[in-house]
Amino acid sequence: MGTFAVINPATGEKLAEYPDATAADIEAALASTQQTYQEWSRKTTVAERAALAKRAAELFDERKEELGAIINREMGKPLDQSIGEAEFSGAITAAFADNAEKWLADEHLEVEDGLKTFFRFQGTGVILGIMPWNYPYYQVARFAVPNLILGNTIVLKHAAQCPESALALEQLFLDAGFPKGAYVNIFATHDQISDIIADDRVQGVSLTGSERAGAIVAEQAGRALKKCVLELGGSDVFLVLDSANLDHAVEHAVGGRMENTGQACNGSKRIVVMDKYFDEFSEKFQAAIAGQSYGDGDFGPMSSDAATKTLTAQVQGAIDQGADVVVGNNTPEGNVYTPSIITNITPAMDVYSQELFGPVAQLYKVSSDEEAIQLANSSPYGLGSVIICDDLDRAEQVGNQLDVGMVFIGGAGLEGADVPFGGVKKSGYGRELGKVGMLEFANKKLFRYAG
Repeated sequence: MGTFAVINPATGEKLAEYPDATAADIEAALASTQQTYQEWSRKTTVAERAALAKRAAELFDERKEELGAIINREMGKPLDQSIGEAEFSGAITAAFADNAEKWLADEHLEVEDGLKTFFRFQGTGVILGIMPWNYPYYQVARFAVPNLILGNTIVLKHAAQCPESALALEQLFLDAGFPKGAYVNIFATHDQISDIIADDRVQGVSLTGSERAGAIVAEQAGRALKKCVLELGGSDVFLVLDSANLDHAVEHAVGGRMENTGQACNGSKRIVVMDKYFDEFSEKFQAAIAGQSYGDGDFGPMSSDAATKTLTAQVQGAIDQGADVVVGNNTPEGNVYTPSIITNITPAMDVYSQELFGPVAQLYKVSSDEEAIQLANSSPYGLGSVIICDDLDRAEQVGNQLDVGMVFIGGAGLEGADVPFGGVKKSGYGRELGKVGMLEFANKKLFRYAG
């Protein structure tokens, strides 16, 4: 049995299976990407490569229905969200293409001796990408596109349950005009990944995935002296500090928790509400979560049997340790997990420091900004956060004290095609999207002229 298979999480039916890569396949991928870096990437301009990315952006939009259908059956994302992901991936690709020449322009330095000195941003070579199942196109677009424009070439290992979206992406880049060897998909095993990271032709690795996978890849990359970017888990807070419009707060809390059936690293997982608003907010939030409909497409199945079992066990552990389930029943039907809310969680419970990857919200009451900040920072993760507060100065002051990589004020879902993304602590390090994302794997080459 191959590692890579399409198993519809809604039905459990295996729809397709693909063989793991052989040693010869891995060598061919590395040889091809290295050759293309030397013979194509280093001899083309940013503008030429950006033009190909612009065509890739158009193909994301032209093929959005087909692309959406693929991930709908691979990992269960509702079809409208699947199509939306393809569209957003196109927007990201276009943003990099449109801004590349500006973002990669030489950076002139003012130096004491007055000699002409500047940084020129160029590619470094072959970069390995290890991508997750929860956003099969978006995660790849934000990693691969800036590197292709920069002048790197890509070896891409996708999640085992996403082989057909992986192949569709490889074809999309080829159809956009990128040469063979610029972007190569491999169905690699974990053991093969270790060998790839150690290979001298590979200059860096970017992983989006679990904390455990990130620790393994970081260790391997460190041994091989390779740069890596890690985008790992999150247990983001949604802080309701002061609001004259609790309906707005509830709407964004539901959206932040239910996006992608709750399977988003930066989803709003811990809902923290000031005591003066707690009762009213809780009543409205419970009603809104209870009103989510699988039949109407508000959410989909969990991505796999394993994901469902993990979430169910985590919630049962919380119940056994004294937490209360006020919405939901922790009894999924197949992989359809009823959206839920758990309360009365204490720091002694395992769930207090866990990431719940699915449609389960934790609901907390606090009595001060200081208590809210302490609760927020108690998590081992530090990805993003949302602050609902009519006093924007107060919101920013609280945001300053959060141990996170991103603070969204006034609402959830403030990500953008050119807005940097990343976290701190056990949520990883490095950034994707925007200029800072484009420069992660750049050779920041110094030029200096004699007087």
